[in-house]
Amino acid sequence: MNHSEIVSFLWGVADLIRDTFKRGKYQDVILPLTVLRRLDCVLADTKEAVLKRQAQLKGKGLEDPDAQLRRASGFAFYNTSRYDFEKLLADAPHLAANLRNYIAGFSPNMREVLETFDFDNTISKLDEAGLLFQVLERFKNVDLHPDRIDNPTMGTIFEELIRKFNEALNENPGEHFTPRDVVHLMVDLMLANDEERIRRKGIVCTVYDPCCGSGGMLMITKEHVTTGWRRNDEIIRSPINPSAEMHLFGQEVNPETWAVSKSDLFMKDPTGRDADNIAYGTVLSNARHAGRGFDYLIANPPYGKDWKRDEDAVRAEHKRGASGRFAPGLPRISDGQLLFLLHMLAHAKEPKEGGSRIAIIMNGSPLFTGDAGSGESEIRRFILEHDLLEALIALPEQLFYNTGIATYVWVVTNRKAAARRGRVQLIDATGFWVPMRKSLGDKRREIPPERAQDILRILGDFRDGDTHRITKDGNEEEVVASRIFPTTHFGFRKITVERPLRLNFQATPERIARLDDEKGFQNLAQSKKKGAAGAQEQADGRKLQDAIRALLRGLPDTLFEDRKEFERALGAAARKGGPRLPAPVEKAILSALSERDETAAICHDKDGNPEPDPELRDTESVPIPEGDDPAGADGVPASVRAFFDREVRPHVPDAWIDTGKRDPRDGRVGVIGYEINFNRYFYCYSPPRLLEAIEADIRAIEGDIVRMLAEVTGGPSRA
Repeated sequence: MNHSEIVSFLWGVADLIRDTFKRGKYQDVILPLTVLRRLDCVLADTKEAVLKRQAQLKGKGLEDPDAQLRRASGFAFYNTSRYDFEKLLADAPHLAANLRNYIAGFSPNMREVLETFDFDNTISKLDEAGLLFQVLERFKNVDLHPDRIDNPTMGTIFEELIRKFNEALNENPGEHFTPRDVVHLMVDLMLANDEERIRRKGIVCTVYDPCCGSGGMLMITKEHVTTGWRRNDEIIRSPINPSAEMHLFGQEVNPETWAVSKSDLFMKDPTGRDADNIAYGTVLSNARHAGRGFDYLIANPPYGKDWKRDEDAVRAEHKRGASGRFAPGLPRISDGQLLFLLHMLAHAKEPKEGGSRIAIIMNGSPLFTGDAGSGESEIRRFILEHDLLEALIALPEQLFYNTGIATYVWVVTNRKAAARRGRVQLIDATGFWVPMRKSLGDKRREIPPERAQDILRILGDFRDGDTHRITKDGNEEEVVASRIFPTTHFGFRKITVERPLRLNFQATPERIARLDDEKGFQNLAQSKKKGAAGAQEQADGRKLQDAIRALLRGLPDTLFEDRKEFERALGAAARKGGPRLPAPVEKAILSALSERDETAAICHDKDGNPEPDPELRDTESVPIPEGDDPAGADGVPASVRAFFDREVRPHVPDAWIDTGKRDPRDGRVGVIGYEINFNRYFYCYSPPRLLEAIEADIRAIEGDIVRMLAEVTGGPSRA
């Protein structure tokens, strides 16, 4: 049976259980039984040897026979029950009890894996419905031995099943399943230009995936190095170093996918070392490999998913500063992708220890979400100012099973080649795809090996303006696929530009009426006291309001274009027998009787400085220069001053820079931000079609409609 036949066969079990289990609960039956049948096939050849060895060890009174039984099974796990799938079905009346006995017979490490499925309740439910025998018989007829179905194929089957289960639950399967063509490309990008390093004699490499799902990325990385890239028994690429020792590490928060990953690694590695290195739990608040560095790190974190469940632990670690993983910043609570990248950077080896390379795939949000000074911007700033980003690769849309949105691979390393230092390469690989013969969910495209090789060539050549031929709308085009920029190119200083407040004042009936809407004036007729005292205070306040209105109506009907002149006139009127004006009331009067006027005099504060007009306040993003950028005595960098004099002052001569808005890290005027607007660098203008051509198409469509209507009605058609 090939891959699709096995998946269809296993999924066909749903026909047996659909009246007993809801569609979203099919996985409770199919996933654990798939794993059990896989284990049963793997242990079949050594089953008798294990039982024989167990009997021998019992006679010797050995307290802990675990190591001896592992040796007898040939794996890091074993089963001491006398049952297998065939013997279970031979005793149908006691099937449920015997199946529990069979599961209890596994070694402690494998029992821990199987217990995450909570399969005991499922056994009871199947037994009560009279379905346990039929379902187990279905699985007994599927040979899942590694000699028949290798581990990569089995991993793909597991992930295909998980994808279907999540579609049934209307959940996001992208959290679990990365298409194999994308994984192969990511592994290639992560290992790019490291071939000589990996070919060293006696090399030991560690690989880590903090959200490893069913372990596909880890296994494929190991295969690329030790056995090569194979597809349908065809060698796509030879191994880099068959004798390299690859140690795999991972963590997974979903119990089912963790169990799938761990069980498959137990079967793949007789020592059980890699399986023991797959930890369970949420990596953001409970990192199980803390303090350890890795040579290679790869991940597809959940995108657009909040981190509320980990919030307390993450914020506490952020406050610890450099001693924690999240010192650079925290993204918004609704999307935790960048937290996974920070976590991976914290697990990178120091350059003096050989450094690390990272490949992580995310959607477009981490590239540009967040203004200057935000958590996202500060994380991008940390990565770029520390020269950690080697390349960004934009992948085609419609690659994933659950979404057609754009995705980007970040290649991050702390050991860049000399030619790449201080530079970032952007690769537009959105056209490097071929259509699939049959769509799988939203996945309608794939990246074949030859297109992946083109991407690797562009990365390796490291040329700005490198081009590639793609087919677009049926026509072949030569398009730019590579751009190279200094790391500072993506940075900017956000400065605040102020303009002076200019107001005129006039005591007209319309403006005086606006005084009733001012809070400071309204408060005169309000009281916190209760009873008669409160009523009296309110009455006194209303009298004061009337007196103030009378005062204002007595002012000359003159348009004052200078606030100081109006304040003098108001003060003089009050001193001539008018009421005393408290500061809040005077402020209310100035607000009600004023209007903005570009021809009026500038308003100044008590220190004689121009007051800024909040309505005219603006911001400007000033590009950060590649070289030195000295600041003046006022803290304004030379680049900001030059930008202001060139772009702002000629248009608004009375504007000035707010020198109080400074970057908290360097103390200079302007808050630093970083964003990568990827599409801007590869935008290619396409002129609109000529109106004549559009009109001709419309007339042709109208003619077709008329002909079709004529066929339906039997009337004559017009040309």
